[in-house]
Formats: sequence, structure tokens, C-alpha cells
Amino acid sequence: MRGLEAAARQVFDKHLLADSRRPLAVGLSGGGDSLALTLLADAWARDIGRELVILTVDHGLQPQSAAWTAACADVAGRLDRPFRALAWEGEKPSTGLPAAARRARHRLLAEAAREAGARVILLGHTADDLAEAAVMRAGGSTTPDPRPWSPSPGWPDGRGLFLLRPLLGARRRELRDWLQDAGKTWIEDPANADPRYARSRARLAGPDTTGPIAPEAPLSLADLATECAGVISIPRGALAAGAPRDVRRFVGLAAVCCGGGERLPASARVDRAAQALAGSTPFVATLAGARIEASDGSVRIFREAGEAGRGGLTPLTPPGVWDGRFEIASGPVVRRLSGLALHLSPSDKKRLREIPPSARGSLPAIVDAQGGVRLGPLESLVGDRFRAAAGLVQREPA
Repeated sequence: MRGLEAAARQVFDKHLLADSRRPLAVGLSGGGDSLALTLLADAWARDIGRELVILTVDHGLQPQSAAWTAACADVAGRLDRPFRALAWEGEKPSTGLPAAARRARHRLLAEAAREAGARVILLGHTADDLAEAAVMRAGGSTTPDPRPWSPSPGWPDGRGLFLLRPLLGARRRELRDWLQDAGKTWIEDPANADPRYARSRARLAGPDTTGPIAPEAPLSLADLATECAGVISIPRGALAAGAPRDVRRFVGLAAVCCGGGERLPASARVDRAAQALAGSTPFVATLAGARIEASDGSVRIFREAGEAGRGGLTPLTPPGVWDGRFEIASGPVVRRLSGLALHLSPSDKKRLREIPPSARGSLPAIVDAQGGVRLGPLESLVGDRFRAAAGLVQREPA
């Protein structure tokens, strides 16, 4: 079974920093996949002297969940690694439970990883998960493939965090054989065999698999774009010369990042916008809360100041992330600048001149208790988020 260990170490070495002083985080459910990953990651981290924080999410959906969490704590204790038990609390939805549980899991893992100082969360998906996702899509689901390396899907909780799945080249049976040879036992969640869930039905179908997917190539168009104050700009000629698939990917990612949300826009709307941007006619559209403005020479994508249907642009009392775009550590209430710009100081008005006029209304304004207004920070999360989503960051940040 040395091949399994060597393959995992190769992935660790490719994406992780050997000399980082930051800990790594690993999600452990107690099942065979995550247990094997935890043991492999522990061995690799010990060899290079890195800390490993073990995180377990209790979804509260099974009567055995507290015992499973205790079993995970026992694993962490035997490895002498820090451990955090995370609970998904509150009322659970009556429909869409697996998707809601997945979102909660990513949020809880991201929050705990950030608190620990980690920038990477290790997850134990396998080649079988890839095959099951394909079966689900064939049945009409929009389930994406788990990727070997990707930004955390939760936003803004997952800002600056990456997911690494080192075992996508391994079969589930291979991991269990490896654990048995090592004398280890693992948990079997009965939900994995519950036919009420699409994932379980795909697993029960026993799909064939041909191994891991090829990593999605970095989006070269993203390297041609610039970002300032949450505005992504790119020469229109670059989109006209780009491959249609790349232009569509650029438009979708830029829109969701500039819009501050977490869900990509509908593919049909992305297709229409991409086709228009590849031409030369002036074009304006709103997509995923972002406004797209195209002249004959350039394309700008930024937050639509008048779009509030998704609950964005609402006032925030710091600390927090305002509108999914600006992280603000302290101060009074943050609001959108629209309707408040006349109250800014001359120096703040001067700062605004760097921003396209139609993008100014969606910038953060700091409003104090006396009604005073000042321009908030213009350093946004948009640029880094966009570069990560476009695959331009393939290694653990320092």
C-alpha cells in the first residue's frame, strides 16, 4: 500500500508549503475516507514539523452523532493533535437537507480553520465521489466534481481559504484495505445507504470510475484583468480573442466575485453576456448582482448599486464583511455610498475620482452616530477571490 502513501505525499508536496508555520486543518468525520486522510496527513506533517488541527462537524442528524464526535476526539488524542468539535445548530430544513448540511459544514470548517490560523482545509473525497457526482448529474443534478485544489466554496466565511483533496486518485475500497492493514476501524454512516438522498442512490448504484479528473486549467484571461475597489476591468479585445468557453468562465466568475454573492449566475444568462462581450457593440447588463459595462475598448464589472434582491448592500455594524466584498474590522455603521457622496470630505471625494462614476454608489460608506459620512476602505476582497476562483493560485498562501 506504499503507493497510496506516495500518491498522497505527492499531492501534499505540490500544493502545501513545507516551511510554513501555519497549521493545516483536516476534516474528520470518522468514516474510512477521512480517517485515512487524517493518518496520511499526520505522517506527512510530522515529517516536516507542521501542526495539524483536526476538525469534526456534528450535523445532529443521527442519534449516534455525539458518539462519532467522541470517536474523532479519541483519534486526535492518540495522534496528540489539537481537536475542535463543531456543531450545526438550529432548525434543519425539511427539503434540500444534504445541500444545507454541506453549506453548514463548509461554513463551520472555514470559521474554525481561520480561528486556528490555517489557510488550507484537507478533505477526504475519493475517486468514488467523482463517479457518484457524474451519476447524479446524469440524473439531472447540478452537483459539481470535487476538485483536487480549490477555494473554499463558502463565502464570505471561506475567504482566503483553500480546500485540498489529496485522495481523488484512490478508490474507497483501497483506503479501507489500507486501514485494515494498519489495524484501524472506522465509522459507517447509515445515511450513506439511505435511498432518500441522491448521493446515497448514486453510491448504491456502484458506479464505475476511471480515476481522478484532470485539474481545471487556470483561466489565462484572468491574468489580463485588473481590479481596483471591487471593479474588475479587462480590455474588450482580450474577450473577443478568447475561446468561448474561457469567456463564459471569465464572465461568470467575475460577476459572482464583484457581486459579493456565492452562487454562480445561471449558465444561459452567462452565455448571452459572453456572446455580447465578444462583439464590439456597447453593452450593459446585471448578472449575479454585478453590473457589466462594455464599451468598444474595455469591459468593467462591478457591484450594481441598485440591486438589493439578494439581501446584499444592507447596513453592517463592524467587524464583518460588508456585502461580501469589503472586510471592515471596526467602526460605526457601514452603508452603501449611494445618496451619501455629497457629505464626503474633499479628500474622500478626491479618492472617488479613481473609481468609474457608475461604480461609486456601491462602495462602503462609514456613517457615524451624528450622521457624519466618510468613505470606507477601497481595498476589497474581490481581486484575490477572483484570482483564486480562476485557478491562478495553485499553492498554499504564505
